[in-house]
Amino acid sequence: MYHLLVGLTLVATILAYIAYTESIWSKSLKTRQAVLDQLGLKRVESKRYKFVGFFHPYCNAGGGGERVLWTAIAHIQRQHKDIICVVYSGDTDASKTDIINKVKARFAIDLEPSTLHFVYLKSRHLVEDSRWPRFTILGQSMGSIYLAWEAMCEFIPDLYIDTMGYAFTFPAVTWLTRAAVPIGAYVHYPTISTDMLGRVRAESWKMRGKRLNSYYRLMMYYYALSLSHARFLMVNSSWTRNHIASILSHEHFGPTMPRALRTMLCMNDYLAGGSQAIQNVEPAIVYPPCDMREMVKFRLDDRERIILSVAQFRPEKDHTAQLRAFAQLLMDHPEYKSLPKDEVRLVLLGGARNSGDLDRVGRLRSLASDLDILSHVTFVVNASYPEVLEWLSRSSIGLSTMVDEHFGINIVEFMAAGLIPLVHASGGPLHDIVVPYQSRPTGFHAKTPGEFATAMHEILTVEPLQMRALRERGRTWATERFSEDKFVEGWEKSGWRSHLP
Repeated sequence: MYHLLVGLTLVATILAYIAYTESIWSKSLKTRQAVLDQLGLKRVESKRYKFVGFFHPYCNAGGGGERVLWTAIAHIQRQHKDIICVVYSGDTDASKTDIINKVKARFAIDLEPSTLHFVYLKSRHLVEDSRWPRFTILGQSMGSIYLAWEAMCEFIPDLYIDTMGYAFTFPAVTWLTRAAVPIGAYVHYPTISTDMLGRVRAESWKMRGKRLNSYYRLMMYYYALSLSHARFLMVNSSWTRNHIASILSHEHFGPTMPRALRTMLCMNDYLAGGSQAIQNVEPAIVYPPCDMREMVKFRLDDRERIILSVAQFRPEKDHTAQLRAFAQLLMDHPEYKSLPKDEVRLVLLGGARNSGDLDRVGRLRSLASDLDILSHVTFVVNASYPEVLEWLSRSSIGLSTMVDEHFGINIVEFMAAGLIPLVHASGGPLHDIVVPYQSRPTGFHAKTPGEFATAMHEILTVEPLQMRALRERGRTWATERFSEDKFVEGWEKSGWRSHLP
Protein backbone atom coordinates (compact mmCIF):
# COMPACT_ATOMS: atom_id res chain seq x y z
CA MET A 1 0.00 0.00 0.00
CA TYR A 2 2.83 2.37 0.88
CA HIS A 3 4.56 1.77 -2.46
CA LEU A 4 1.28 2.32 -4.29
CA LEU A 5 0.79 5.69 -2.60
CA VAL A 6 4.35 6.71 -3.41
CA GLY A 7 3.87 5.66 -7.04
CA LEU A 8 0.59 7.55 -7.37
CA THR A 9 2.14 10.65 -5.79
CA LEU A 10 5.05 10.48 -8.20
CA VAL A 11 2.76 10.11 -11.20
CA ALA A 12 0.58 12.99 -10.02
CA THR A 13 3.65 15.17 -9.55
CA ILE A 14 4.92 14.40 -13.05
CA LEU A 15 1.51 15.08 -14.60
CA ALA A 16 1.21 18.36 -12.69
CA TYR A 17 4.69 19.35 -13.86
CA ILE A 18 3.83 18.58 -17.49
CA ALA A 19 0.53 20.46 -17.29
CA TYR A 20 2.14 23.48 -15.64
CA THR A 21 5.06 23.77 -18.04
CA GLU A 22 2.68 23.25 -20.96
CA SER A 23 0.61 26.19 -19.76
CA ILE A 24 3.57 28.59 -19.52
CA TRP A 25 4.85 27.47 -22.93
CA SER A 26 1.41 28.12 -24.41
CA LYS A 27 1.29 31.57 -22.80
CA SER A 28 4.78 32.35 -24.07
CA LEU A 29 3.89 31.47 -27.65
CA LYS A 30 0.98 33.89 -27.51
CA THR A 31 3.25 36.55 -26.02
CA ARG A 32 5.67 36.09 -28.91
CA GLN A 33 2.99 37.01 -31.37
CA ALA A 34 2.01 40.00 -29.25
CA VAL A 35 5.64 41.15 -29.10
CA LEU A 36 5.96 40.90 -32.88
CA ASP A 37 2.83 43.03 -33.23
CA GLN A 38 4.07 45.53 -30.65
CA LEU A 39 7.43 45.88 -32.38
CA GLY A 40 5.79 46.24 -35.79
CA LEU A 41 7.23 42.99 -37.20
CA LYS A 42 5.33 40.73 -39.59
CA ARG A 43 3.65 37.71 -38.06
CA VAL A 44 4.14 35.70 -41.21
CA GLU A 45 7.88 35.90 -40.61
CA SER A 46 7.61 34.95 -36.95
CA LYS A 47 9.58 31.73 -37.41
CA ARG A 48 12.49 33.71 -38.81
CA TYR A 49 12.95 35.70 -35.63
CA LYS A 50 14.78 34.28 -32.64
CA PHE A 51 14.40 35.66 -29.12
CA VAL A 52 17.48 36.03 -26.91
CA GLY A 53 16.65 36.75 -23.29
CA PHE A 54 19.05 38.77 -21.09
CA PHE A 55 18.44 38.37 -17.36
CA HIS A 56 19.54 41.71 -15.89
CA PRO A 57 17.17 42.96 -13.15
CA TYR A 58 19.16 46.21 -12.70
CA CYS A 59 19.57 47.04 -16.38
CA ASN A 60 19.00 50.75 -15.75
CA ALA A 61 21.71 51.13 -13.08
CA GLY A 62 24.31 52.69 -15.36
CA GLY A 63 27.34 50.72 -14.14
CA GLY A 64 30.05 48.69 -15.84
CA GLY A 65 27.88 45.58 -15.93
CA GLU A 66 25.22 47.52 -17.77
CA ARG A 67 27.75 48.70 -20.35
CA VAL A 68 28.48 45.05 -21.12
CA LEU A 69 24.77 44.31 -21.49
CA TRP A 70 23.99 47.21 -23.80
CA THR A 71 27.14 46.85 -25.89
CA ALA A 72 26.27 43.19 -26.51
CA ILE A 73 22.68 44.05 -27.42
CA ALA A 74 23.72 46.94 -29.71
CA HIS A 75 26.14 44.60 -31.48
CA ILE A 76 23.45 41.95 -31.93
CA GLN A 77 21.07 44.54 -33.32
CA ARG A 78 23.67 45.65 -35.88
CA GLN A 79 24.91 42.23 -36.98
CA HIS A 80 22.02 39.83 -36.38
CA LYS A 81 18.87 41.35 -37.81
CA ASP A 82 16.80 38.22 -37.18
CA ILE A 83 17.20 38.37 -33.39
CA ILE A 84 14.95 40.15 -30.93
CA CYS A 85 16.62 40.96 -27.63
CA VAL A 86 14.43 40.53 -24.56
CA VAL A 87 15.65 42.13 -21.33
CA TYR A 88 14.25 40.88 -18.02
CA SER A 89 14.30 44.07 -15.96
CA GLY A 90 13.19 44.99 -12.48
CA ASP A 91 13.11 48.70 -13.32
CA THR A 92 9.32 48.87 -13.32
CA ASP A 93 9.38 52.65 -12.93
CA ALA A 94 11.30 53.18 -16.19
CA SER A 95 9.69 52.87 -19.61
CA LYS A 96 11.42 51.43 -22.64
CA THR A 97 12.03 54.95 -23.93
CA ASP A 98 13.43 56.05 -20.56
CA ILE A 99 15.91 53.18 -20.49
CA ILE A 100 17.03 53.70 -24.08
CA ASN A 101 17.54 57.42 -23.45
CA LYS A 102 19.58 56.74 -20.32
CA VAL A 103 21.76 54.23 -22.17
CA LYS A 104 22.42 56.90 -24.79
CA ALA A 105 23.18 59.57 -22.17
CA ARG A 106 25.36 57.38 -19.93
CA PHE A 107 27.20 55.21 -22.45
CA ALA A 108 26.70 56.89 -25.83
CA ILE A 109 25.19 53.60 -27.09
CA ASP A 110 22.36 53.75 -29.62
CA LEU A 111 19.73 51.03 -29.30
CA GLU A 112 17.16 50.09 -31.92
CA PRO A 113 13.68 50.00 -30.31
CA SER A 114 12.18 47.79 -33.04
CA THR A 115 14.13 44.69 -31.97
CA LEU A 116 14.23 45.32 -28.22
CA HIS A 117 11.58 44.17 -25.78
CA PHE A 118 11.39 44.45 -22.00
CA VAL A 119 9.82 42.01 -19.57
CA TYR A 120 9.28 43.77 -16.26
CA LEU A 121 9.78 41.77 -13.06
CA LYS A 122 7.77 42.95 -10.07
CA SER A 123 9.67 41.02 -7.40
CA ARG A 124 13.16 42.49 -7.73
CA HIS A 125 13.09 43.41 -4.06
CA LEU A 126 13.70 39.72 -3.35
CA VAL A 127 17.31 40.04 -4.54
CA GLU A 128 18.05 43.23 -2.60
CA ASP A 129 20.76 42.61 -0.02
CA SER A 130 18.88 44.81 2.46
CA ARG A 131 16.01 42.29 2.46
CA TRP A 132 18.28 39.54 3.77
CA PRO A 133 20.25 40.86 6.77
CA ARG A 134 21.21 37.27 7.66
CA PHE A 135 22.22 34.50 5.27
CA THR A 136 22.31 37.15 2.56
CA ILE A 137 23.74 34.94 -0.20
CA LEU A 138 21.18 32.22 0.44
CA GLY A 139 18.32 34.72 0.58
CA GLN A 140 19.33 36.52 -2.61
CA SER A 141 19.83 33.20 -4.38
CA MET A 142 16.36 32.00 -3.44
CA GLY A 143 15.00 35.40 -4.47
CA SER A 144 16.67 35.09 -7.88
CA ILE A 145 15.04 31.67 -8.37
CA TYR A 146 11.66 33.28 -7.77
CA LEU A 147 12.56 36.05 -10.23
CA ALA A 148 13.46 33.41 -12.82
CA TRP A 149 10.09 31.75 -12.29
CA GLU A 150 8.39 35.13 -12.77
CA ALA A 151 10.47 35.76 -15.90
CA MET A 152 9.72 32.41 -17.54
CA CYS A 153 6.03 32.70 -16.71
CA GLU A 154 6.00 35.97 -18.63
CA PHE A 155 8.15 34.98 -21.60
CA ILE A 156 10.32 32.00 -22.59
CA PRO A 157 13.17 32.95 -24.96
CA ASP A 158 15.06 30.77 -27.42
CA LEU A 159 18.31 31.44 -25.54
CA TYR A 160 18.71 32.59 -21.94
CA ILE A 161 21.79 34.66 -21.01
CA ASP A 162 22.43 35.88 -17.49
CA THR A 163 24.56 39.04 -17.57
CA MET A 164 24.37 40.00 -13.90
CA GLY A 165 25.51 37.00 -11.89
CA TYR A 166 22.35 35.09 -10.99
CA ALA A 167 23.54 31.55 -11.69
CA PHE A 168 20.99 30.07 -9.30
CA THR A 169 18.36 30.90 -11.91
CA PHE A 170 19.83 28.32 -14.30
CA PRO A 171 18.25 25.18 -12.74
CA ALA A 172 14.92 26.99 -12.52
CA VAL A 173 15.04 27.94 -16.21
CA THR A 174 16.02 24.38 -17.10
CA TRP A 175 13.17 22.93 -15.08
CA LEU A 176 10.50 25.40 -16.23
CA THR A 177 11.41 25.05 -19.91
CA ARG A 178 11.92 21.27 -19.80
CA ALA A 179 15.60 21.85 -20.63
CA ALA A 180 14.57 23.15 -24.06
CA VAL A 181 16.17 26.57 -23.66
CA PRO A 182 20.00 26.69 -23.77
CA ILE A 183 21.64 28.80 -21.07
CA GLY A 184 24.71 31.02 -21.16
CA ALA A 185 26.25 33.64 -18.92
CA TYR A 186 28.62 36.56 -18.73
CA VAL A 187 30.07 36.43 -15.21
CA HIS A 188 31.34 39.66 -13.66
CA TYR A 189 31.92 38.31 -10.18
CA PRO A 190 31.45 34.86 -8.63
CA THR A 191 28.54 34.71 -6.19
CA ILE A 192 30.69 32.58 -3.92
CA SER A 193 34.43 33.08 -4.24
CA THR A 194 37.26 30.95 -2.95
CA ASP A 195 38.47 34.05 -1.10
CA MET A 196 35.36 33.83 1.09
CA LEU A 197 36.29 30.30 2.09
CA GLY A 198 39.83 31.43 2.82
CA ARG A 199 38.68 34.20 5.13
CA VAL A 200 36.24 31.91 6.94
CA ARG A 201 38.84 29.14 7.21
CA ALA A 202 41.08 31.51 9.15
CA GLU A 203 38.59 31.46 12.04
CA SER A 204 37.33 27.90 11.54
CA TRP A 205 38.65 26.88 14.97
CA LYS A 206 35.71 28.78 16.44
CA MET A 207 32.24 27.25 16.44
CA ARG A 208 30.90 30.21 14.43
CA GLY A 209 33.71 29.76 11.91
CA LYS A 210 32.92 26.08 11.49
CA ARG A 211 29.27 26.82 10.83
CA LEU A 212 30.12 29.54 8.32
CA ASN A 213 32.58 27.20 6.65
CA SER A 214 29.88 24.55 6.13
CA TYR A 215 27.41 27.21 4.98
CA TYR A 216 29.79 28.66 2.37
CA ARG A 217 30.86 25.22 1.16
CA LEU A 218 27.25 24.18 0.73
CA MET A 219 26.46 27.38 -1.18
CA MET A 220 29.57 26.95 -3.32
CA TYR A 221 28.55 23.43 -4.24
CA TYR A 222 25.11 24.50 -5.41
CA TYR A 223 26.67 27.46 -7.18
CA ALA A 224 28.89 25.07 -9.14
CA LEU A 225 25.92 22.82 -9.81
CA SER A 226 23.94 25.80 -11.13
CA LEU A 227 26.80 26.94 -13.37
CA SER A 228 26.96 23.44 -14.85
CA HIS A 229 23.64 24.10 -16.60
CA ALA A 230 25.31 26.70 -18.84
CA ARG A 231 26.30 25.77 -22.39
CA PHE A 232 28.83 28.60 -22.48
CA LEU A 233 30.42 30.87 -19.88
CA MET A 234 32.13 34.20 -20.48
CA VAL A 235 34.06 35.90 -17.67
CA ASN A 236 35.43 39.41 -17.47
CA SER A 237 38.96 38.82 -16.18
CA SER A 238 41.60 36.24 -15.34
CA TRP A 239 40.75 36.72 -11.65
CA THR A 240 37.12 35.77 -12.27
CA ARG A 241 38.10 32.91 -14.57
CA ASN A 242 40.43 31.41 -11.98
CA HIS A 243 37.77 31.56 -9.30
CA ILE A 244 35.04 30.10 -11.51
CA ALA A 245 37.33 27.32 -12.75
CA SER A 246 38.29 26.49 -9.17
CA ILE A 247 34.65 26.38 -8.09
CA LEU A 248 33.65 24.17 -11.01
CA SER A 249 36.47 21.74 -10.25
CA HIS A 250 35.14 21.15 -6.70
CA GLU A 251 38.72 21.34 -5.45
CA HIS A 252 37.66 23.14 -2.27
CA PHE A 253 35.51 20.26 -1.02
CA GLY A 254 38.11 18.50 1.07
CA PRO A 255 38.17 16.06 3.98
CA THR A 256 37.09 18.75 6.46
CA MET A 257 33.52 18.60 5.17
CA PRO A 258 31.05 16.97 7.58
CA ARG A 259 30.25 13.38 6.59
CA ALA A 260 26.47 13.93 6.40
CA LEU A 261 26.95 16.98 4.16
CA ARG A 262 29.40 15.08 1.95
CA THR A 263 26.90 12.22 1.54
CA MET A 264 24.12 14.65 0.58
CA LEU A 265 26.30 16.43 -1.98
CA CYS A 266 27.44 13.16 -3.55
CA MET A 267 23.81 12.11 -3.92
CA ASN A 268 22.99 15.45 -5.53
CA ASP A 269 25.93 15.02 -7.89
CA TYR A 270 24.61 11.62 -8.91
CA LEU A 271 21.10 12.91 -9.52
CA ALA A 272 22.51 15.87 -11.50
CA GLY A 273 24.37 13.57 -13.85
CA GLY A 274 27.72 13.43 -12.13
CA SER A 275 30.51 15.94 -11.67
CA GLN A 276 31.86 15.26 -15.16
CA ALA A 277 29.18 17.53 -16.60
CA ILE A 278 30.33 20.33 -14.30
CA GLN A 279 33.97 19.99 -15.28
CA ASN A 280 33.16 20.32 -18.98
CA VAL A 281 32.20 24.00 -18.59
CA GLU A 282 35.18 26.08 -19.74
CA PRO A 283 35.08 29.81 -18.84
CA ALA A 284 36.39 32.10 -21.58
CA ILE A 285 37.79 35.55 -20.82
CA VAL A 286 35.97 38.32 -22.68
CA TYR A 287 37.18 41.65 -21.37
CA PRO A 288 34.39 44.23 -20.92
CA PRO A 289 34.12 46.94 -23.59
CA CYS A 290 35.29 50.47 -23.06
CA ASP A 291 34.21 53.18 -25.43
CA MET A 292 37.42 55.18 -25.71
CA ARG A 293 36.67 57.17 -28.87
CA GLU A 294 36.32 60.48 -27.03
CA MET A 295 38.74 59.75 -24.20
CA VAL A 296 41.78 59.20 -26.40
CA LYS A 297 41.37 62.76 -27.70
CA PHE A 298 42.03 64.32 -24.28
CA ARG A 299 45.30 66.15 -23.80
CA LEU A 300 47.96 64.48 -21.70
CA ASP A 301 49.60 67.61 -20.33
CA ASP A 302 48.51 70.48 -18.08
CA ARG A 303 46.03 68.47 -16.06
CA GLU A 304 44.40 69.83 -12.91
CA ARG A 305 45.39 68.29 -9.58
CA ILE A 306 42.17 66.33 -9.30
CA ILE A 307 42.05 62.82 -7.87
CA LEU A 308 39.00 61.27 -9.52
CA SER A 309 36.99 58.25 -8.41
CA VAL A 310 34.38 56.89 -10.81
CA ALA A 311 32.35 54.15 -9.11
CA GLN A 312 28.77 53.47 -8.07
CA PHE A 313 28.09 54.35 -4.45
CA ARG A 314 28.00 50.76 -3.26
CA PRO A 315 29.65 49.37 -0.09
CA GLU A 316 32.19 47.22 -1.90
CA LYS A 317 33.63 50.25 -3.74
CA ASP A 318 35.02 51.39 -0.36
CA HIS A 319 34.72 55.16 -0.79
CA THR A 320 35.49 55.39 2.93
CA ALA A 321 39.06 54.26 2.24
CA GLN A 322 39.36 56.95 -0.44
CA LEU A 323 38.34 59.68 1.98
CA ARG A 324 40.71 58.42 4.67
CA ALA A 325 43.60 58.16 2.21
CA PHE A 326 42.95 61.69 0.95
CA ALA A 327 42.75 62.98 4.51
CA GLN A 328 46.09 61.33 5.22
CA LEU A 329 47.59 62.99 2.13
CA LEU A 330 46.49 66.46 3.24
CA MET A 331 47.68 65.79 6.77
CA ASP A 332 51.12 64.69 5.59
CA HIS A 333 51.39 67.42 2.93
CA PRO A 334 49.36 70.49 3.95
CA GLU A 335 50.92 72.42 1.09
CA TYR A 336 48.43 70.77 -1.27
CA LYS A 337 45.60 72.85 0.19
CA SER A 338 47.45 76.09 0.98
CA LEU A 339 47.79 77.53 -2.52
CA PRO A 340 44.60 77.87 -4.62
CA LYS A 341 46.46 77.29 -7.88
CA ASP A 342 48.05 74.06 -6.66
CA GLU A 343 45.11 72.87 -4.58
CA VAL A 344 44.51 69.13 -4.74
CA ARG A 345 40.89 67.96 -4.83
CA LEU A 346 39.18 64.60 -4.51
CA VAL A 347 36.13 64.08 -6.73
CA LEU A 348 33.82 61.14 -5.99
CA LEU A 349 31.71 60.58 -9.09
CA GLY A 350 29.24 57.71 -9.22
CA GLY A 351 25.74 56.40 -9.67
CA ALA A 352 23.18 55.97 -6.90
CA ARG A 353 20.68 53.22 -7.68
CA ASN A 354 18.26 53.75 -4.82
CA SER A 355 17.63 55.45 -1.48
CA GLY A 356 20.19 53.19 0.18
CA ASP A 357 22.91 54.47 -2.13
CA LEU A 358 21.82 58.07 -1.57
CA ASP A 359 21.96 57.53 2.20
CA ARG A 360 25.48 56.17 1.71
CA VAL A 361 26.47 59.39 -0.07
CA GLY A 362 25.14 61.34 2.90
CA ARG A 363 27.24 59.27 5.31
CA LEU A 364 30.31 59.83 3.14
CA ARG A 365 29.72 63.58 3.28
CA SER A 366 29.51 63.37 7.06
CA LEU A 367 32.77 61.40 7.18
CA ALA A 368 34.49 63.98 4.96
CA SER A 369 33.29 66.67 7.36
CA ASP A 370 34.58 64.71 10.37
CA LEU A 371 37.96 64.32 8.64
CA ASP A 372 38.00 68.08 7.97
CA ILE A 373 38.40 67.62 4.20
CA LEU A 374 34.87 68.39 3.00
CA SER A 375 35.95 71.69 1.43
CA HIS A 376 38.40 69.75 -0.74
CA VAL A 377 35.98 66.96 -1.75
CA THR A 378 33.35 67.12 -4.49
CA PHE A 379 30.48 64.62 -4.80
CA VAL A 380 28.97 64.12 -8.27
CA VAL A 381 25.95 61.81 -8.22
CA ASN A 382 24.31 60.24 -11.31
CA ALA A 383 26.28 62.30 -13.79
CA SER A 384 25.51 62.16 -17.49
CA TYR A 385 28.05 60.75 -19.90
CA PRO A 386 29.21 64.22 -21.08
CA GLU A 387 29.79 65.19 -17.42
CA VAL A 388 31.86 62.05 -16.85
CA LEU A 389 33.97 62.88 -19.91
CA GLU A 390 34.47 66.42 -18.67
CA TRP A 391 35.88 65.22 -15.35
CA LEU A 392 38.06 62.61 -17.07
CA SER A 393 39.53 65.27 -19.37
CA ARG A 394 40.58 67.46 -16.43
CA SER A 395 41.80 65.04 -13.76
CA SER A 396 45.29 63.73 -13.06
CA ILE A 397 44.82 60.59 -10.95
CA GLY A 398 42.21 57.83 -11.30
CA LEU A 399 41.46 56.26 -7.90
CA SER A 400 39.95 52.83 -7.15
CA THR A 401 40.05 51.22 -3.69
CA MET A 402 37.76 48.22 -4.13
CA VAL A 403 39.27 44.98 -2.82
CA ASP A 404 39.17 42.08 -5.30
CA GLU A 405 37.57 44.19 -8.02
CA HIS A 406 36.58 41.62 -10.63
CA PHE A 407 37.64 43.88 -13.49
CA GLY A 408 37.18 47.65 -13.40
CA ILE A 409 36.01 49.39 -16.57
CA ASN A 410 36.44 52.70 -14.78
CA ILE A 411 40.18 52.00 -14.51
CA VAL A 412 40.43 51.33 -18.24
CA GLU A 413 38.65 54.65 -18.79
CA PHE A 414 41.18 56.36 -16.54
CA MET A 415 44.06 55.06 -18.64
CA ALA A 416 42.41 55.84 -21.98
CA ALA A 417 41.62 59.37 -20.81
CA GLY A 418 45.20 59.97 -19.70
CA LEU A 419 44.82 59.67 -15.92
CA ILE A 420 47.39 57.81 -13.84
CA PRO A 421 45.56 54.84 -12.26
CA LEU A 422 46.02 54.24 -8.52
CA VAL A 423 44.24 50.99 -7.68
CA HIS A 424 43.95 48.35 -5.00
CA ALA A 425 46.57 45.63 -5.37
CA SER A 426 44.12 42.79 -5.98
CA GLY A 427 41.75 41.30 -8.54
CA GLY A 428 41.48 42.45 -12.14
CA PRO A 429 43.18 45.84 -11.63
CA LEU A 430 46.32 44.06 -10.40
CA HIS A 431 46.40 41.12 -12.81
CA ASP A 432 44.72 42.37 -16.01
CA ILE A 433 44.65 46.16 -16.25
CA VAL A 434 47.37 48.08 -14.40
CA VAL A 435 50.18 45.80 -15.56
CA PRO A 436 53.53 46.58 -17.22
CA TYR A 437 53.42 47.51 -20.90
CA GLN A 438 56.66 46.82 -22.78
CA SER A 439 58.22 46.13 -19.37
CA ARG A 440 57.37 49.62 -18.10
CA PRO A 441 54.76 50.54 -15.44
CA THR A 442 51.32 51.85 -16.39
CA GLY A 443 50.14 52.86 -12.92
CA PHE A 444 50.34 52.34 -9.16
CA HIS A 445 49.00 49.83 -6.62
CA ALA A 446 48.29 50.13 -2.90
CA LYS A 447 46.35 48.39 -0.14
CA THR A 448 45.98 50.56 2.95
CA PRO A 449 44.85 54.21 3.17
CA GLY A 450 48.41 55.09 4.16
CA GLU A 451 49.85 53.38 1.09
CA PHE A 452 47.30 55.13 -1.12
CA ALA A 453 48.24 58.51 0.39
CA THR A 454 51.93 57.84 -0.23
CA ALA A 455 51.25 56.83 -3.85
CA MET A 456 49.12 59.96 -4.41
CA HIS A 457 52.04 62.13 -3.33
CA GLU A 458 54.45 60.16 -5.52
CA ILE A 459 52.23 60.65 -8.58
CA LEU A 460 51.72 64.36 -7.88
CA THR A 461 55.50 64.88 -7.77
CA VAL A 462 56.48 62.94 -10.90
CA GLU A 463 58.56 64.94 -13.40
CA PRO A 464 56.51 66.22 -16.40
CA LEU A 465 58.34 64.15 -19.04
CA GLN A 466 58.03 60.96 -16.99
CA MET A 467 54.41 61.79 -16.32
CA ARG A 468 53.63 62.13 -20.03
CA ALA A 469 55.41 58.86 -20.85
CA LEU A 470 53.42 57.10 -18.13
CA ARG A 471 50.14 58.49 -19.46
CA GLU A 472 51.02 57.49 -23.03
CA ARG A 473 51.83 53.91 -22.02
CA GLY A 474 48.57 53.59 -20.13
CA ARG A 475 46.52 54.93 -23.04
CA THR A 476 48.24 52.70 -25.60
CA TRP A 477 47.76 49.60 -23.42
CA ALA A 478 44.08 50.36 -22.78
CA THR A 479 43.22 50.92 -26.43
CA GLU A 480 45.05 47.79 -27.56
CA ARG A 481 43.48 45.38 -25.09
CA PHE A 482 40.10 46.70 -23.90
CA SER A 483 38.37 48.22 -26.91
CA GLU A 484 34.76 47.62 -27.90
CA ASP A 485 35.97 45.75 -30.98
CA LYS A 486 37.90 43.31 -28.78
CA PHE A 487 34.79 42.70 -26.68
CA VAL A 488 32.64 42.03 -29.74
CA GLU A 489 35.27 39.66 -31.09
CA GLY A 490 35.31 37.72 -27.82
CA TRP A 491 31.52 37.71 -27.57
CA GLU A 492 31.23 36.11 -31.01
CA LYS A 493 33.96 33.57 -30.25
CA SER A 494 31.92 32.35 -27.27
CA GLY A 495 29.67 30.58 -29.77
CA TRP A 496 26.41 31.94 -28.32
CA ARG A 497 24.75 32.02 -31.73
CA SER A 498 25.31 28.30 -32.32
CA HIS A 499 23.03 27.47 -29.39
CA LEU A 500 19.96 29.06 -30.98
CA PRO A 501 17.48 26.53 -32.42
